[in-house]
Amino acid sequence: MHCVWEGEALGDREHGDDPLDRAGREKRAVAFSSLVAALLLTAMKLIAGLATNSVGILAEAAHSGLDLAAAALTCGAVRVSAKPADEHHAYGHGKFENLSALAQTLLLLATCVWVFYEATARLSGAKHAAVEATFWAFLVMAISIAVDWSRSRALKRAARKHRSQALEADALHFSTDIWSSAVVMVGLAGVALADRLGVAWLEKADAGAAIVVALFVVWVSLRLGKESIDELMDRVPAGLREKLHRAAEAVSGVEEVTQLRLRRSGPAVFADVTLAVDRSAGLENSHDVAHRAEQAIRRVVPDADVVVHVEPVPSATEEATTTIRVLARRHGLEAHGIRIYQQAGQRSVEVHLEVDQSLDVQEAHRQATEFEKAVGEVLPEVERILTHLEPRGDAAATWQAEPAEAIRVREAIVQFVRDQKIGLEPHELNVQSAGGRLAVSFHCALDPAINITEAHAVTARLEDYLRRCIPNLGRVLIHVEPSEGRNSS
Repeated sequence: MHCVWEGEALGDREHGDDPLDRAGREKRAVAFSSLVAALLLTAMKLIAGLATNSVGILAEAAHSGLDLAAAALTCGAVRVSAKPADEHHAYGHGKFENLSALAQTLLLLATCVWVFYEATARLSGAKHAAVEATFWAFLVMAISIAVDWSRSRALKRAARKHRSQALEADALHFSTDIWSSAVVMVGLAGVALADRLGVAWLEKADAGAAIVVALFVVWVSLRLGKESIDELMDRVPAGLREKLHRAAEAVSGVEEVTQLRLRRSGPAVFADVTLAVDRSAGLENSHDVAHRAEQAIRRVVPDADVVVHVEPVPSATEEATTTIRVLARRHGLEAHGIRIYQQAGQRSVEVHLEVDQSLDVQEAHRQATEFEKAVGEVLPEVERILTHLEPRGDAAATWQAEPAEAIRVREAIVQFVRDQKIGLEPHELNVQSAGGRLAVSFHCALDPAINITEAHAVTARLEDYLRRCIPNLGRVLIHVEPSEGRNSS
């Protein structure tokens, strides 16, 4: 029995029809038709076996009787396994199909015990029964082979389409009947030849055929039982975990796949994946990485139920500034203005830390000290850490403002441009009075080819100049943008 894990979807979806409901109906229909076929075959073989006294045919009747019981189990299994998940069965009821397949294994093995006993007794002479190799016996076995071939093909198609182990086990039952029926026909032929040729040992060909059938059924039963137990124990097919691991690890942004667990419940496959993602990626980017990893896994196992857990880790190329920002957030702080100095083989760090503005100096200093200690542990090469504390100011993000006179500010900006003799184009000046101080914002167009560091230096000099020229100047915000018509590209 081969359990389908990958490469096969549930089939085309039709508008206005729930694919799960349609799959359930198809599975129940094919299971019921197999139940009817098994019932007819069992009756035919039982009548033929009793009429001809053939232990081979009786063994086949018992085998078909097991197929009948297995088909009944399959009908119940596909109905129960189709039930949706509930609070007591979080992964659904799909494992009931595996239990059904295991029960079929036990039925097969029990029948083999009886067949071995009966056939051995006839071969040893402890029990004698005259076997009649009639035309009707051959006809019954030929019809059985035709029906078994038809039902096994239908069940295999449905099992593969809907990834049903119960249907696959039922298909296997009908497939084994084809070969076992063929062996019984050989045994009956041996009995017929014994009468014609006068070869006495050929009379026992029927019992020998029954043993061959039983051995074949034992082999099939053990194989079926092993795979059923493997499914119940959540055994993963060889190579599948490695394939999914490679698929997830190949996703851009995944540093490492730290855990990958798979289990199957009926046709449904569940995957729990833990990914290590660069901690500087941010929540939205990390979610995007997880989503793409989920899609990569579903390309290998269609319709899988995938749960991805993301763990932040430092990347192999993470810079010290990123590490410092991450450590600040971990302590409930925000870091900016990070400056790292390298002197005589030693490194020192200066950081501006934003703390809750409601804190007093003692508590703010305690938080900064803990942050500095964490930086020293993670970056032991840093000899000295100095932090500048600033209030975060979240509570004062909204200010009541009024328009203010902009003449002095405009004149100061024009004078700065003349003195610096640089291609600076200020515009959209806005001056407001807020909290007793002036708040100034304006746009500043620069050469598009200028480096952003140089552009920042220009605006910083402009801000310093404005503060020297205009008393009571509070917040200054300068928006840099490329000047129109000067893009050299």
